[in-house]
Amino acid sequence: MAAYRSAAGFQRVLHAVKHVCLMQRCGVMICRYSTVYDPNEKTFDKILIANRGEIACRVIKTCKKMGIKTVAVHSDVDSSAVHVKMADEAVCVGPAPTSKSYLNMDAIMNAIKQTGAQAVHPGYGFLSENKEFAKRLEAEGVTFIGPDTHAIQAMGDKIESKLIAKAAKVNTIPGFDGVVKDAEEAVKIAGEIGYPVMIKASAGGGGKGMRIAWNDEETREGFRFSSQEAASSFGDDRLLIEKFIDNPRHIEIQVLADKHGNALWLNERECSIQRRNQKVVEEAPSTFLDPDTRRAMGEQAVSLAKAVKYSSAGTVEFLVDTKKNFYFLEMNTRLQVEHPITECITGLDLVQQMILIAKGYKLQQKQSDIPINGWAIESRVYAEDPYKSFGLPSIGRLSQYQEPLDLPNVRVDSGIQEGSDISIYYDPMISKLVTYGKTREEALKKMEEALDNYVIRGVTHNIPLLREIIVHPRFVSGDISTKFLPEVYPDGFKGHMLTAGERRELLATAAALYVAAQLRSQKFLGDLRTAHQTGPPAPERALEVPVSQPALGISAQAFSSLTHIVEIDGEKVEVSGEWNLASALLPITINGKHRNLQCLLRTAAGEITLQYLGTSFKLRVLSKLAAYLSKHMPEKIPEDTSSILRSPMPGSVVAVSVKPGDNVAEGQEICVIEAMKMQNSMTAAKTAKVKSVHCKAGDTVGEGDLLVELE
Repeated sequence: MAAYRSAAGFQRVLHAVKHVCLMQRCGVMICRYSTVYDPNEKTFDKILIANRGEIACRVIKTCKKMGIKTVAVHSDVDSSAVHVKMADEAVCVGPAPTSKSYLNMDAIMNAIKQTGAQAVHPGYGFLSENKEFAKRLEAEGVTFIGPDTHAIQAMGDKIESKLIAKAAKVNTIPGFDGVVKDAEEAVKIAGEIGYPVMIKASAGGGGKGMRIAWNDEETREGFRFSSQEAASSFGDDRLLIEKFIDNPRHIEIQVLADKHGNALWLNERECSIQRRNQKVVEEAPSTFLDPDTRRAMGEQAVSLAKAVKYSSAGTVEFLVDTKKNFYFLEMNTRLQVEHPITECITGLDLVQQMILIAKGYKLQQKQSDIPINGWAIESRVYAEDPYKSFGLPSIGRLSQYQEPLDLPNVRVDSGIQEGSDISIYYDPMISKLVTYGKTREEALKKMEEALDNYVIRGVTHNIPLLREIIVHPRFVSGDISTKFLPEVYPDGFKGHMLTAGERRELLATAAALYVAAQLRSQKFLGDLRTAHQTGPPAPERALEVPVSQPALGISAQAFSSLTHIVEIDGEKVEVSGEWNLASALLPITINGKHRNLQCLLRTAAGEITLQYLGTSFKLRVLSKLAAYLSKHMPEKIPEDTSSILRSPMPGSVVAVSVKPGDNVAEGQEICVIEAMKMQNSMTAAKTAKVKSVHCKAGDTVGEGDLLVELE
């Protein structure tokens, strides 16, 4: 870490030594210059964090380390949130909707006055890039821990930022440098630029208010949705249009600048794995950049920062084509969601840097002091259903929650705990799971292990997708782009596809788990001779596997209370483990190979759901007699989904485009559902007449709720 000098030049460092230090945030042993600060060093006595969730918790942790008291703000539904409990003080700023709480500047200003906070850290999102908020703080003599209003204004407006970038000799994407007035003008401009084009919010970020258009019709539709999302997310519906760079990589440069004209670039982060223009998996550094390209991107990022007299942590985002040509995308004038992976490879605490810069301290590092030490990967764990458009929001209460923190080189940034609610009002992120290694291979292997040991119950989550991404041959080889997900899963994500060997492992585990439960019952009833005595073969079991696979005759023998021999299709599989049926995690050994599974469900009727290699598989283990009788049970007739439209996610109805008696064509829009500030168009599955409409604009709907019936 860096030593600092005050603006007056006085050193306030207790001592600095070069040594191998333990970075608690990543659990990583790395060689760095470490500075121990005098706990009495003057920065701020109290900081208010104008945010919620994991980023509020992240800022509070650094403040505690620096001896700074913290104030949390919260909505009424967040009164028991983790960030509220962590802070020294907490103030309610309004009801659940963000416009009435976390975006309510009046309420937050009152909280500052009420608590006497000297500075505000905005985190990311909400008011973090709102120049009016920064101005109000300045007028009250409160320090905004971020850049000044000029930089926020200049870089927050994509039109202005592009012009400044051009002047600073930063590579830019061809496009229209002005505000698009309406859909027809958008079509005209798109025709002049040439398809495909990107329509995006001028004041936006985080993938909201962005649409790709390949023709005039998509341009009109994209203009409508992007302007609505922009107004909802940022209170600004202005849009711009630029050339869409097909099949690019999304690579960003972290910058750090002080108030004395010093600026550094802290290497890059690769953020190409995305869905709906929102990042899913990030890593630092990138497998794609060579030292010359990295230096050129870094120097251009610093040039842009200096052009707007930037001070604080910020990120300059680029699109990089297959020939390593790079183009300026935008600059985020705030702490980035994926900042932990930069912290892991550089050894810098970016929140601490922001606080010290805001107080006026100089950066003491030189560019040559910034290392690339090892490799870090971040997976964004969301409460989402990855089988629906790679992730539609899920809501619910975390009935069971266990982070894989006992593993070395693993960091989890979260703002939730067991019992927390994931609601429709806020972003569905559960946590940021970060792993570190000396090499990329090591970091990937650690991520695979961490995902297998991450227990989340009560909401649908995207761990199945995350795990498939990080083990996919294309990702492992570094052959990625922003089109990775649609190219790898053209028909949507279906979960892990089992090989023959993996299928045997899964079946053997289910059978062994069933036998372990039987042995436990016998022991409870006093019917088991000894724990390790070899008994006669257990009764023959039949295992029913879903997806139209035939029932299998499986013989499972309890070799001991810990080891079971399962015969499948003539092949014997040895499965051993502690078989703690009360634990969510199921660490076992299959034919000498260690596996971490999770038992999600086990019923007396033989139903077992196992999370295996990240994906959940539903199975039934029955006695031979029960399997025979089950064949005569009536089957439930599946619902005809072509004649009805159900909500695929919880959210609110923005618009309904049809009424009873209307004729609709296949693919025609019926209604629009907004969830977590993303708008989704619901369309007709066939050409038909509308029989009935069960929703109206403004309604709140849950996943599976009936919206419209067709004749």
